Amino acid sequence: MHAAGESKTDLAAGIGLTQPKVSRRQLGRTSWTLADCDALAAHYGMNVLQLLAGPTAACEALPPERRRSSGTSRLPAPAAGQVTPAGQPRHPKPPPPDPAGTPPAPTPAPAHPQEDEPPDTTGPCILCGRPATEQIEGFPQHLDQAECARAAARTPAPLTGTRPEPAGETPGHTARTAPGTGHREVRSFGQGMKVVSRGGRAQAASERRDVIGEAVAASLAAHGGDAAAAQAALVRRAIPDAMTLLDECRKGGRYDIVAHPWLPEILHKQTSRGPDQIWEARPGWTRPELPPGTHKVTTLDVNAYYLSAMKTHLPLGRLEHSTSPHHDRRRAGAYLITPPAWDHGAMLPNPIGSRDEPGPLWVTEPTLRLLLRLSGPRYGLCDPPRIHESWTSGCTEGLLESFRTVLKEARDKAIAGNDTLTEAYLKAMYSKFVSTMGESAYNRELHRTDWMHIIRSQAFANLWWRAYKAHDEGLTVVSVQGTDELHVIGDWRTVFTEGRGLTEMKVKDVYTIGTGPESAEET
Repeated sequence: MHAAGESKTDLAAGIGLTQPKVSRRQLGRTSWTLADCDALAAHYGMNVLQLLAGPTAACEALPPERRRSSGTSRLPAPAAGQVTPAGQPRHPKPPPPDPAGTPPAPTPAPAHPQEDEPPDTTGPCILCGRPATEQIEGFPQHLDQAECARAAARTPAPLTGTRPEPAGETPGHTARTAPGTGHREVRSFGQGMKVVSRGGRAQAASERRDVIGEAVAASLAAHGGDAAAAQAALVRRAIPDAMTLLDECRKGGRYDIVAHPWLPEILHKQTSRGPDQIWEARPGWTRPELPPGTHKVTTLDVNAYYLSAMKTHLPLGRLEHSTSPHHDRRRAGAYLITPPAWDHGAMLPNPIGSRDEPGPLWVTEPTLRLLLRLSGPRYGLCDPPRIHESWTSGCTEGLLESFRTVLKEARDKAIAGNDTLTEAYLKAMYSKFVSTMGESAYNRELHRTDWMHIIRSQAFANLWWRAYKAHDEGLTVVSVQGTDELHVIGDWRTVFTEGRGLTEMKVKDVYTIGTGPESAEET
């Protein structure tokens, strides 16, 4: 790159990568692939063997037309008076001032400046606040802590709480000097503009394309305003529309979605209609006994449980096999474990769900993390599970976060506006998206059986935590069923907020259990 006189941006454009990806490869954080080596060799006009023979051999094999000319060097300019290899000063020292007082003539600017020369500084690093020359996902940032340390040695630390005097005040804001200090305080008045993140940059929420609203409006127009017919049509096309929305939300994302990776045998159905080997820990528990008397039981319903469960650790790439007995929190996938004994079945459901068969079983990331958390010093409800083997990959918790946020905001808006058409459309989108991302003929665009099991297991784990919260706050947990039902005795509104939001609960049913005069009268 130095011999060719290129910047990282030039190299990235030449081999089809982004500048941050090139930086990560040069720092050793990401490995160069064979395809990268082929692209590098073609970019510099040599074969792969010459490229991999070492830096000296690669520079010697660089064609003359690819070498930088004397006027395009990207090396830092030597200090004033420093002699270049040719023996001539690159920037001679300015002549001494004329005794008569005549100022020296200004040095003329170059006739043809290098337009593609990267600027010396792109802005303050978002980590340390000192000047940075690199950008990561659009933000100035040093590539590692060592660069931050070197920048700290070169430049003084920024003053905390101060900022340069602005040329003019921003509309809607006022600035004044705090009493007794030289610092300026900025206060905001009025309704602010909602901002969302997109592709590593901030964006006004009003600028984001409303894919859901456009689909609903188009369906209503196509059916002449018939809401029932429009809803039926939208529900039928919920799966492809969900995939379109996912693609729209992933534009500019840090990670690419691997839609059709190789999956191990444990994630394939054993028969055409049978299940695979993954245990999702679905609850189906009822309290074995209650105190004598009559009890009023409230059945609470979890709102949009699959939508909430999309915030979970999902593996990014191909799953890799391991026999390590330790859990790596930076990875996610499926684990063969021997679950611990559960001694609290009289009050709370077993975290691994309703399973009668003893012995090892394959569970996913949410179930394992739930067991590990419950076995820790804070709860101490069980022993740690024993991990025998695993299929995992590097993971992130935010892979579907933009997708989930858009659906959540559209759902909140539809509920507030009593828009039952959009609400039914959204429910079909996120529920069918989860249920068809495995081995389904209805969704050929995404085949991630591991994600499907993980999201379902996360929904069950979320329900278990709600049951634990109810028990911990003094309610009597009577039953936990499926993905969204929690039966409790007591004043549940002191524990949960009633409503239709993702973090709220709503009443599904109220019934009486037990024998006594009150029960007979109600019956």
